This record gives sequence, structure tokens and C-alpha cells, in this order.
Amino acid sequence: MKHSYLIMVCFAFAKANSQQTPPQLTGPQLLEKAIAYHDPKGNWSRFADSLEILTTSPDMEDRTSNIKINLPAKSFELVSKRGDIVNEYTVLKDSIVTAAKMDLSQMDTTFVMGKEDFKRAVFMRDYYTYLYGLPMKLKDKGTVISYEVERKMLKEKEYLVLRADYDPSVGSDIWFFYFDPETYRMEAYQFYKQKEPRVKDPKSGEFILLSEEYKTNGIKMPKVRKWYYNKNDKYLATDTIVD
Repeated sequence: MKHSYLIMVCFAFAKANSQQTPPQLTGPQLLEKAIAYHDPKGNWSRFADSLEILTTSPDMEDRTSNIKINLPAKSFELVSKRGDIVNEYTVLKDSIVTAAKMDLSQMDTTFVMGKEDFKRAVFMRDYYTYLYGLPMKLKDKGTVISYEVERKMLKEKEYLVLRADYDPSVGSDIWFFYFDPETYRMEAYQFYKQKEPRVKDPKSGEFILLSEEYKTNGIKMPKVRKWYYNKNDKYLATDTIVD
């Protein structure tokens, strides 16, 4: 009788334990799982490839951007075309920079290498390598990952949400990254300006919905990015990697 009672108690305990909510992931743990999904073999640091990106928006002509990123060589090239205007930027190890602007309607080309053009070229390099290197880029120095993971609804789906702040020498925006709770696939991200240190301005910034996948160098990148304002959900533009 005693033996049967102990078996029943153990069975009840095991059943109750199995129904408990799984342990909450920390921010660093969630980031590792997300990277394991998007870059399972750790190839991002050796990334060297070209991307063609089509940008469409309701208020402007389409833009095509051809990008070459070579992280081992620390080189970046961008040629973007919107209508008759072509812009070209090249950055090599932060020291060799070229910039050119061409008006195809007038066959006029201007090569510029002033201070502002240098800043623009470096900005474009950082912009593209950041967005297309996510979530791996969240391991970069100066990124402060929140320990706590939130659960939030976005477009009628619940996500695991990771917050990232930045050292002032790196950036000032506050970012939130939305991951599928089952696969840890990154499906959205969102940024805000700071109202005060570490406090977001809810009327600022944008959110970006991610869909489909583009596979290159063993990495799963979001193929389509749709941009919206945070303050009113107004649609801005769509970036699509062209196969």
C-alpha cells in the first residue's frame, strides 16, 4: 500500500512539474539562440558577398542598391541608382574613401572626397552592415543587451523581445528586436530616439517587419523589410533583396 502511494505521489509531482512554464530566457541567452538560427556556423565574421536591394516607396522613384561587403578585407562598395541619379561610395579600412555622383540625364559626373562625403560613405557602410548583419551585430562592442526578455504583441503575434542600448560613442537610439518564441527567428525590430537617458521617446523612430529569407554564406537574412513610423503606423518603404 505504501509503495503504491509513493508511486502516485511521484507521478503527480512529475506531471505538475511538466506543466510548469519553461525557465525564462535571459537576454544574452535569447541572443545566442537567435544567432544560432540565423548564422548556425558562425560565418558572419567572414562574410564576403554582393547584395542587390530594391527599395520601393509610395512617394519616391524606386531605388536599386548594389552592395559589396567584404568583412575580412574591411571593404565596402555601394552603387545606388534612383531615376537618373547614381551615387557611388567605396570604403577600405576607414582610410581610403571615394564618392561619386552621376546624373545620367546630363552625363555629368562629380567626384567628391570632402569631410561630409567621407562621413556619408562611412555611414552607408555602417548602415548596411548593421541591418544585414543582425542579429550577429548585437555582439559588437558597445552594445548593451538587457538581461530581461519581454513578451510583446506585434501585429497580432506574440514575440520574445530583446532590448539593446548603446554606448554613447557607438549610438544613441534604443532598439527592440522581436524573435519567434519557437524558432528564435528575427521577425521585426524597432528603434526609438531617447527622450532622456535610457528612456524612449514614444513618438519617435520606426518599426520594421521582416519576412521571407535570403540565404548566403550560410546565413539566413531577412529578404523583405517593410518600414513604418512608430507614432502612427504609417508605411514608409520596402527593401527587398533581389535573387
